Amino acid sequence: MGNQFEFTLIDENENNANETFEIAIQEIKRIETLLTTFSDTSITYKINENAGISAVQVDDEVFQLIKRCQFISKITQGAFDISYGSLNKRFWNFDLNMTSLPDPKVAKKAVELINYENIILDETHKTVFLKNKGMRIGFGGIGKGYAAEMAKKKLIENNVLNGIVNASGDLTAWGFQENGEAWTIGVADPNQRKSIFSTFKITNKAVATSGNYEKFITINNKRYSHTIDPKTGYPISGIKSVTILAENAEIADALATPVTVMGIEVGMNFINQLKTIGCIIIDDNDKSYFSNNITIN
Repeated sequence: MGNQFEFTLIDENENNANETFEIAIQEIKRIETLLTTFSDTSITYKINENAGISAVQVDDEVFQLIKRCQFISKITQGAFDISYGSLNKRFWNFDLNMTSLPDPKVAKKAVELINYENIILDETHKTVFLKNKGMRIGFGGIGKGYAAEMAKKKLIENNVLNGIVNASGDLTAWGFQENGEAWTIGVADPNQRKSIFSTFKITNKAVATSGNYEKFITINNKRYSHTIDPKTGYPISGIKSVTILAENAEIADALATPVTVMGIEVGMNFINQLKTIGCIIIDDNDKSYFSNNITIN
């Protein structure tokens, strides 16, 4: 899936553990085949190719995933939107050659096809229709978390009572460590990727982080994230990283980016209305913000 997956489990027999790992790996490969936009055999590719032309019938797994995506789009008022695949990326290289921002009107035009309300779902026939030609969906904002949860499900079905699936920082953990304690999870320092900003203990929870510490530009002494606001076409500024703690990795993954788009005040107010969700935000000045239900060490 273009990401590194790491698996941790506790088992008395190493051969059993290796066989179980392979089951989880095959599940992730299955999901990649299903959701990728880089293969003309995937259902996502078929949906995109038929944008503005015809509805595409999908299996229930994909239909329900898109349906959940639509729900998240609604509660985040479009800050999360799988039709981001329609983004005209030629204005945003995020490299040393980029020394200025595009005209606001040009930026706005670059995102004109992004609109989750134009993803039409037919519950009866299980079809997906992209209303406008040129629209594209992509699961980059939720796919890692979904894959991590599905791999976890396979591991539990194969009697793994304690483990972690880590999808490049989007991880889900269940059960306990060998010593009986909950798993200790570290939040990366956005200024030093391999250093830990803080830690907390979790079990039967998931964590996801969205940050601009790996891909960003600085123009006129202002730092801009590679995350684009789908409403304006402009990159986000002011936040270095957002970490979400949730019941599962799919939710955590899906909420990390929209909170970044919303900004500190609106994003934290949104999270504080969701009683089972926790959030840590680090701004461009390295100030930390914590949701009401977060306790860290």
